[in-house]
Amino acid sequence: MVEQNQVARSKRIQRRTGKTFHVATRLLPQRIRHPTYVLYGFFRIADEVVDAEDTGTPAEQRAELDRLRAAALGEEPTDDPVLEAFAEVCERNGIPDEDVHTFVDAMESDIDTDRYETYADLEAYMDGSAAAVGRMMTAIMDLDPETEAKALPHATKLGEAFQMTNFLRDVREDVVERDRIYLPLETLRRHGVSEEQILDLEFDQSVAAAIREEMSRTERLYEEGVAGIKYLPEDCQLAVLLAAVLYVDHHRLIRNRGYDTVSATPELSLTRKLSLLVRTRWKWQWNRDPEAVFYDMCTDLDRSRERHDHGPHGQGVAQTD
Repeated sequence: MVEQNQVARSKRIQRRTGKTFHVATRLLPQRIRHPTYVLYGFFRIADEVVDAEDTGTPAEQRAELDRLRAAALGEEPTDDPVLEAFAEVCERNGIPDEDVHTFVDAMESDIDTDRYETYADLEAYMDGSAAAVGRMMTAIMDLDPETEAKALPHATKLGEAFQMTNFLRDVREDVVERDRIYLPLETLRRHGVSEEQILDLEFDQSVAAAIREEMSRTERLYEEGVAGIKYLPEDCQLAVLLAAVLYVDHHRLIRNRGYDTVSATPELSLTRKLSLLVRTRWKWQWNRDPEAVFYDMCTDLDRSRERHDHGPHGQGVAQTD
């Protein structure tokens, strides 16, 4: 059984490094909230093997990730309470070993991969760094097999959407701290932007156009992801909905900056997060349709949205780009 000290340490990791996700996690029921802290704690420990300020050599990083992988899969003993708890959560909730391998493989790829030629290349990376996370979150919610099969494709897309929002927000940070470019190089070239321009942190309207294109793609991922929230347990839906609202609100900040995330990294203030929490929760009291509440909250998305009759709630979404 996962012990309180293991949960507490995982919670501290999330509160320190995943402040936006932490706000939404607190709305989950305890049976889901505690395993979520553990999952996130493991994700951050693995990520910091590669991304921490003081990392070892590539060989040392790979060796450490192999150690974490073995501990996470329960193949080797560990004295780390988060790793021990993660292995237990995986076993208890039937999280496939394949998803653990996929996640750790993505972290390992960060050791020697810092550019992505196409979106397909980036999507393959996100299958480990984000989509596998969505699948693990779905697993701890203990859905029946038929409902889980319906929820998983949407969970995958929502995980990718969260990751893409991070990439769009953190263009400067990824260059300065990691010498990485997560915007697909083919998208940059399509708008006349060179790799060197991003590395030199030179912003212009061509960069803005490239970021806007990827943001439109990301918002379509949100649409696909949010469409699956209805398959989750009723007492988990508001938390996942709020996470989507909080993450996509970064797009409002990016638009307000004219799509410039090269000069600075926009961040949601605590006041803004709490405001979105209160408003989302209030709307949820009156309408338990996650898609309807999401679109009601996201009036700043960079597409016009036309409501039309669709489904039992009488609401749907049509987009015009």
